[in-house]
Amino acid sequence: MQGSFITLEGIEGAGKSTCMAEVLKLLKENGFDVLQTREPGGTPLGEDLRQLLLGHKHTGMHEDTELLLMFAARAEHLQQKILPALCVGQWVLCDRFTDASYAYQGGGRGMDMRRIATLEAWVQGDIRPQLTLLMDLPVEQGLARAGKRSSPDRFESEALAFFQRVRQAYLNIAEQEPERVKIIDASRPLTEVQAQVRAVILAFLEQRRHD
Repeated sequence: MQGSFITLEGIEGAGKSTCMAEVLKLLKENGFDVLQTREPGGTPLGEDLRQLLLGHKHTGMHEDTELLLMFAARAEHLQQKILPALCVGQWVLCDRFTDASYAYQGGGRGMDMRRIATLEAWVQGDIRPQLTLLMDLPVEQGLARAGKRSSPDRFESEALAFFQRVRQAYLNIAEQEPERVKIIDASRPLTEVQAQVRAVILAFLEQRRHD
């Protein structure tokens, strides 16, 4: 079986880190070599860009600059880490990918989705995740969770309405691509969330075995 590209998405406080750990455990239990990574970031350059994007030094950053920096980090990530891993048969597990650009810059900032699609085609070519787990929960619940873990970054400092738009954009993607994007009800207790994650991953593995 060749490697697969799996991503996790969701608003702040959705529990992606916990979900990542569960997915990683399942894949390793099934004998797969897994590269775990994140966006923005994943490479030395990407991590530097992450600091610019999430930090408060450039709070007045123009939305075009934000989007281009996201895709600059993504281009480096793909070329230096994701594609080499997939080429040697590794499975790639990534915390956020291009769906986040559609959700945050497209939904949250109100940018033209066609501009994001143009950058996606240019930077990624035909590379897309085979499976995406969307950790979904009410915005108020997610922000309350996020507020307990650390001081807010530049995105977490946005208004409630911003995250309502982000969440809706994510749900729109899931509706448009139900075969790829699987919604996990992240508002449930941890054991129930983990059970949902296991069911999705095991079904995906079964499907991949028959491809």
